[in-house]
Amino acid sequence: MSTDAAPDRLGGLLAEHAALETELADPAVHADTGRARRLGRRYAQLAPLVETKRALDAVRADLDTARELATEDASFAAEAAALEERVPELEDRLRSLLVPEDPDDDKDVILEIKAGEGGAESALFAGDLLRMYLRYAERRGWATEVLDAVPAELGGYKDVAIAVKSRGDEGIWSRLKFEGGVHRVQRVPVTESQGRIHTSAVGVLVLPEAEDVDVTVDPNDLRIDVFRSSGPGGQSVNTTDSAVRITHLPTGIVVSSQNEKSQLQNRESALRVLRSRLLAAAREEAAAVASDQRRSQVRTVDRSERVRTYNFPESRISDHRVGFKAHNLDQVLDGELDPVIDALTRAHTAELLAAGS
Repeated sequence: MSTDAAPDRLGGLLAEHAALETELADPAVHADTGRARRLGRRYAQLAPLVETKRALDAVRADLDTARELATEDASFAAEAAALEERVPELEDRLRSLLVPEDPDDDKDVILEIKAGEGGAESALFAGDLLRMYLRYAERRGWATEVLDAVPAELGGYKDVAIAVKSRGDEGIWSRLKFEGGVHRVQRVPVTESQGRIHTSAVGVLVLPEAEDVDVTVDPNDLRIDVFRSSGPGGQSVNTTDSAVRITHLPTGIVVSSQNEKSQLQNRESALRVLRSRLLAAAREEAAAVASDQRRSQVRTVDRSERVRTYNFPESRISDHRVGFKAHNLDQVLDGELDPVIDALTRAHTAELLAAGS
């Protein structure tokens, strides 16, 4: 995809940035905090494109001037040569910024972690992954909220769902969308007396959080059941029927929440997850290209369908999609995820550039 081959797209994005700048300068816009936040995110998303285009235009203008002056003064020849090297660098950067963006990149996310093969060890590792994502969110200044959690008897979680929200203009989906899939762990379980390494699997599902404008849920399409919240081993942690299970009748999607104290809070948490699942399903049906990463996410937590392996004996993390390897497992599990996420993002951008060239 050359920049000259996409003048309409470039012109449209530059015009959109200018229009957003005008809107954000209007005090009335900031009376609606949700709208102001969405506009601010999009404005920040387009800023690198605008800055790169301006820099490219400036370098091209300076190059023309340097070439003209070099015909009269040889000292300008070196300056012209340096500017000539800058032009392709900026053109490459602009080309990468013109790659069609994911429409969900500026959204917050709901992240679900589900224990799979491996029993108690899988549940323990689900807890490790939860901590990893919470620490990563903390490092990036994001807010997190546990929407639902089903603890396991020996520790960890059978199933846990969290919401991750940006406190600024950064879109969470753009960073976490490649985390979906089967995560495999290789280590000696605490219950293993022979010191043998076991392999377990945990499923991670990442969904862009739907806003009210994205998905309309008809109350008549819902069956809502209430039940008593329970902890590990079925021990009651609440003496009232506060847990909520919502079934979306047209699709058969079932979502439950028991983490909150009140039935109303659990109902709202379950509806948030349901809306996000419905949004993902609708996008998947309507736009095959935009849903590639969703369809690649976990359907059954099967060790053979892993996207990443965490090998404790070798302190190694391997992402099998891009061949990424690092031997700093402790730091990764403490939230240092940027190197592997950056590698996945670069590979995805390269694929899009190759497809559009």
